[in-house]
Amino acid sequence: MAVAASLANSTAAGAAAAERKPARFALARRTILTPVLLSLLLLAIALITVTTGSRPFNQTVIDVFVRVILVVGLYIFIGNSGVLSFGHIGFTCLGAYAAAWLTINPMMKRGSLPGLPEWLLATRLPYWQSAVLAALFAALAALIFGRVLMRLSGIAASIATFAMLAMINTIYSNWESVTGATSSVVGIPIVRVIWPYLIGAVVAIFIAWAHAISRSGLALRAARDEPTAAAASGVDIPRERLVAFVVSGAVMGLGGALMAHSIGVVTPDTFYLGLTFITLSMLVVGGMGSLSGGVVGVVLLSALIQALRWLEAGVSLGESTFALPKGVQEIALGVIMIVILALRPSGLMGNRELALPRSSRNK
Repeated sequence: MAVAASLANSTAAGAAAAERKPARFALARRTILTPVLLSLLLLAIALITVTTGSRPFNQTVIDVFVRVILVVGLYIFIGNSGVLSFGHIGFTCLGAYAAAWLTINPMMKRGSLPGLPEWLLATRLPYWQSAVLAALFAALAALIFGRVLMRLSGIAASIATFAMLAMINTIYSNWESVTGATSSVVGIPIVRVIWPYLIGAVVAIFIAWAHAISRSGLALRAARDEPTAAAASGVDIPRERLVAFVVSGAVMGLGGALMAHSIGVVTPDTFYLGLTFITLSMLVVGGMGSLSGGVVGVVLLSALIQALRWLEAGVSLGESTFALPKGVQEIALGVIMIVILALRPSGLMGNRELALPRSSRNK
């Protein structure tokens, strides 16, 4: 009897797993169009940039792709968990410095960063290898921090993530022999080609999509919407938050590494409150509840930021020059956030994703 009961339970569990697998594939088929469309949007921007051949525009679009990686990294945790994090830029800082340690000429490292281990001082890797290792380093840090932070909820979790950011910034601003403290770490190989950044953005988008349709992502969103019911159904909320925290940390570390290679220099203050405010603004404006919202928010606000920078630099109108006062960029971002939160709290995209019209899909 016991053997028969065990066989029956095993058969039932196998049947349930078999039913879930087709359902998972069906969900993937229904939603795969979103990352594809977002990737095609970024590809179109890249092709336009290459066609124009403008170096300033090329750098602007590189910055856009890096921001896409960072905002998508934020979405993976904030959008799925509903917990507002102010500390994810700390993982960007970790990724950027890891890329610097792995790619700077060993002679320069021995002179400016003598506190690094000998094996790291002698290491010099290609930028793409360093980006992968930087993502893993940030993911490991996210795992260590997340084991404690993901047991918190609401405003307590948000404050704790900000404390994490402040701690990382303080350590990196004072560990002179390893990070150069507040001095700039120079000598990072600069990558001006646009394609690595496009690939990084597309990879981040597909990672976010894969996590969202995974069992962990679905359970986390259920806990976000109905935490009591999800916990009663057996969802381990701290564990699912930790999974999203680690995945998002890896994406943020990748973004930090590519950001370091886009500018060629890093300082701790580059990855602090200013970058935190900009990335959160882009996610909020686009919509925290959707992957499409994060990407669309980056594209729209990046265009606005660039336009304001041009106006602050001055535009010639006949014999006179028109220029906006310095600081208008930050004021404009603040006003836009207030307006969006007041008129459309869920952001421009809300909880919707980019998709083809129904008539097109039915053909």
